[in-house]
Amino acid sequence: MQYFNFSKKERRGTFALLVLILLFIIVPLFLPFFITQKKEDSKDLETSITKLRLKETDSSTQQNAAEADYPSGELPEKNYAISQKENLFYFDPNTLSTEDWKKLGVRDKTIQTIQKYLSKGGKFYKPDDIKKIWGFRKEETDKLIPYVKIEKLTNIKEYSKGEGDVNEYTHNKKYNKQLIDINIADTTAFIALPGIANKLANRIITFRDKLGGFYSVDQVGETFGLRDSVFQLIKPQLIIGNTPLTQFNINTASIDEMKVHPYIHYAIANAIVQYRTQHGNYSSIADIKKIMLINNDEYNKMAPYLKVTE
Repeated sequence: MQYFNFSKKERRGTFALLVLILLFIIVPLFLPFFITQKKEDSKDLETSITKLRLKETDSSTQQNAAEADYPSGELPEKNYAISQKENLFYFDPNTLSTEDWKKLGVRDKTIQTIQKYLSKGGKFYKPDDIKKIWGFRKEETDKLIPYVKIEKLTNIKEYSKGEGDVNEYTHNKKYNKQLIDINIADTTAFIALPGIANKLANRIITFRDKLGGFYSVDQVGETFGLRDSVFQLIKPQLIIGNTPLTQFNINTASIDEMKVHPYIHYAIANAIVQYRTQHGNYSSIADIKKIMLINNDEYNKMAPYLKVTE
């Protein structure tokens, strides 16, 4: 019967365990007596109730004032450009007066945006252009667009919009159609073209200098930021004279010299030099077509800028 005998150490452990169990049972019962609860100050409570009542009164007053302004009971939403009262009629947004905008139901803040846009040279060329005005929502412009009737603009007005260009409207006056030699023209000559502002004129010349000259009028259309619609407008006035192109001698040119060209990136420049190192000098420009990296399109673009001399 040794199973029911405990050693002295085991008896102490059992006693300690019982004491802990009793503590866990008894302590929660007496804990509330040792914790003092914070008493609510009746004055603070009354103050809070008074503030809430004042807020409710203010809200009610504001609501009544708003309903007085809008007797129909339909309050406008925040940033709502068109009011609930509409009087739609045909109009030209380029010439419409402030009062007429109000008759259409357009709010004052939106009218100010429109007037500011027009004062800075902005124009509406087609009905959908009113969507550009900040403050209009889609459902509002959908209501107004069917009533937009824009008179035909007599002046030639084209604009360029690219990186750094923000609605640069140019050429308010009629212009004389002059032929421009794109390889010798300066910024003044390009600016004289419709739709070409100062920044675009500089970009065309910078692109021309990096290429080493234009061999085709279509290359002007590759200028960064030049919209195709503007390019097609000025294309009939562009010509190419007899100015020679700047060319690379592929038998002597280095990788650094060639990689700066817009049509010859580093990989192609490196391949041209490596092939020359392994097989000797090129006998003709067409030899670079043996390089796998160069396809027919790339070859045709860069060939006018390449030459072979011993």
